[in-house]
Amino acid sequence: MYLHLGQDTVVLLEDIIGIFDLENTSISKFTKMYLARAERAGRVVNVCTELPKSFIVCVRRRKATVYISQISSQTLKKRTGFLQGISNLP
Repeated sequence: MYLHLGQDTVVLLEDIIGIFDLENTSISKFTKMYLARAERAGRVVNVCTELPKSFIVCVRRRKATVYISQISSQTLKKRTGFLQGISNLP
């Protein structure tokens, strides 16, 4: 199954490592360092045109990518549960 992150970007649910609230997690110096390193390495994809609310870490073929989204982490989390619930239907 796929998760829509914003704009025209979707990712496989199995590739998602974590969905994080940008406002709450960016307080940590470790999160800031991680995001800065990912940016320098060219692994950050901005998929929003408005104020970013979350970031999503995905790993595909041992390569991590960070997506910056305007969709809240709570909404994205709800979407993943909804999609997983549908896939379990008989």
